Amino acid sequence: MTSRPELWGGVEATINRVGDRYFDQCRRNGHRARPEDLDRFAELGITALRHGILWETAAANGFDLAFADAAMNRLRQLKVRPIVGLVHHGSGPSHTNLLDPGFADGLADYAATVARRFPWVSDYTPVNEPLTTARFSGLYGHWYPHARDEAAFARALVHQCRAVVLAMRAIRAVNPNARLIQTEDMGHTYASPALAYQAEYENHRRWLSFDLLMGRVNEEHVFHERLIDLGIARDELAFFVDNPTPPDVVGLNYYLTSDRFLDDRCEDYPPVCQGGNGIQAYADTEAVRARPEGITGHRALLDAAWARYQLPVAFTEVHLGCSREEQLRWLKEAWEATCSARTDGIDAVAVTIWSLLGAYDWNTLVTRDNGHYEPGAFDLGGGRPRATALCAMMRSLAQEGRFDHPLVHQPGWWRLPSRFLPTVAAQRAQAGHVAASASATEAPPLLIVGARGTLGRAFSIVCARRGIVTRCLTRAELDIADRGAVRRLIEKAQPWAVVNAAGYVRVDAAESEPERCFRENVEGSLALAQACAAHGLPLVTFSSDLVFDGCQREPYAESDRPSPLNTYGRSKHEAEQLVLASCPSSLVVRTSAFFGPWDVGNFVHHVLSAISDHRPFRALEDVTVSPTYVPDLVHACLDLLIDGERGLWHVTNDGHATWLEVAREAATLAGLDPELVQGQRLADARLSAARPPFTAMRTERGWSLPPLSDALSRFLRERVAA
Repeated sequence: MTSRPELWGGVEATINRVGDRYFDQCRRNGHRARPEDLDRFAELGITALRHGILWETAAANGFDLAFADAAMNRLRQLKVRPIVGLVHHGSGPSHTNLLDPGFADGLADYAATVARRFPWVSDYTPVNEPLTTARFSGLYGHWYPHARDEAAFARALVHQCRAVVLAMRAIRAVNPNARLIQTEDMGHTYASPALAYQAEYENHRRWLSFDLLMGRVNEEHVFHERLIDLGIARDELAFFVDNPTPPDVVGLNYYLTSDRFLDDRCEDYPPVCQGGNGIQAYADTEAVRARPEGITGHRALLDAAWARYQLPVAFTEVHLGCSREEQLRWLKEAWEATCSARTDGIDAVAVTIWSLLGAYDWNTLVTRDNGHYEPGAFDLGGGRPRATALCAMMRSLAQEGRFDHPLVHQPGWWRLPSRFLPTVAAQRAQAGHVAASASATEAPPLLIVGARGTLGRAFSIVCARRGIVTRCLTRAELDIADRGAVRRLIEKAQPWAVVNAAGYVRVDAAESEPERCFRENVEGSLALAQACAAHGLPLVTFSSDLVFDGCQREPYAESDRPSPLNTYGRSKHEAEQLVLASCPSSLVVRTSAFFGPWDVGNFVHHVLSAISDHRPFRALEDVTVSPTYVPDLVHACLDLLIDGERGLWHVTNDGHATWLEVAREAATLAGLDPELVQGQRLADARLSAARPPFTAMRTERGWSLPPLSDALSRFLRERVAA
């Protein structure tokens, strides 16, 4: 078996209930209102799409399935096989729940309705992750009906598995060839020696939904008597033995948080990790953060599932909520493990890129509406789907079975010693840890010029944290206006991309030394652009809100006409035009009034330093800007660079304010007296360079940074930490 696996996709479709509120991912991501999404997905080369026709949605529509017609018919036209989900971490309509004896029959009736409506659909997942949902709803109390005992967990699991059996029976009465694609989160539990018994218990339990469906939970099964002790009747378990419904594909959902490590040394872990089993107190944390050997890994998980069931297996969710290059690395591991398994004779049929549209609030297990968004193959951060580097990777995997980018050949953070918790437990683990075999220093670098400036330092820090190899050059090491020196450096360094964080930044001084300003901002940027174009390299360079004259009172977009008032602004505008003309793959980022935790030269730092000493501070009250938090800016630019974006972009934090408003909000958030910040009019400031009164910016290109207030709060925390 050497052919490559299929590439599947999935839309995060969870509708879970917390109290009386339903959290609907497809309402949050807007997918139901964008039928064109399906064409976007098909263009990536997927052969199947996990797609919900969920019981809760149908109930809200009076069980009229017209809401699903367009999507199902379009998928059929696109020749993309739907894998239809009926309940996705849900508990059904409001009249039922996972502890209701009527849950299974109710879902079976609904499954029959769906099958009759779409008799051509062949693949179903009636209940997504029944064991995981039973834990979250019956054992931990996170989701409705919010039970917190093992008996409720067992009851919820049995009801869901019975619902799968009855639903597939109803579906196959319509389409005898219908297949069951059964999914489950399949992490492995590891433990310190004192908790080996608990790890063994949880590792048997993780297979329980599959074992029930396959009719394996007979009197010899390790969990048979335990389930009876928890209140499950013998005839309920006999039902599964008498009605085996083995999956046609065993779907493995595997996340970096799936593998757990249990440790009786609670004092070595933060309070959030501490708990117990009613017998013994212990810490429960991600294995990647505490176990010397790290995670189980994709290949070992495929091996275990195949050895246990000898049934076709697939990764039915591959997603990582992290920076873009780490998302690429995680998918690479899953894909290569699946290809390796196929070569060795394991029937590993597919890899599913999950959360094509990203996911909301999974950092709080969808128990709160905090607006926390994790991009997927598409990024909805700007309100509409924007293809990321994952889309390029998917196309390449579908067409060629491989994907090449310098960043995917570096180890993910889960393979590095820095992954451990900063605790004594981590120190113990680190002592026995074998460093990642791949050497990040061998990778082609990201070349950063202007290393000592605010942006250059920030890029260096963020890249180090993200595992991106860099080569950083100061002004003394490279005169960017020297075209020969630039060309020779790029030929020697062999970077995969260049970031121009250099340039002339003294706005008022530029009025008296325009030649120097234009040499550094225009000639230097052009020299880098021409060298990058000659070597086929992408370039990131920066422009300013001062390219605008401030005459309008709505935030400026990329398409608005520049009309700079001062020398600095004119230099930036000319550089924009020349860079884009000479190197079309360039990413030109306009930003504004940036502030960050790693330098003391920014406006917000000056404000806080002054009023901390009870000195008054004067700030312009009639100049409106879009302040930008440097870490947010750098992370965004790196993601845009990796995604292959080009052209002119506005990248600022969401919102705008006068300098006076920014200063007072920063003071208030810092617990200082905002009245020490005094207003000053632009006309009274006596600045050498003319300033536009309004340079707030917005973007038309589908990108947005967090709100300014959030950025200021993080600045205060990170400034203290730094």
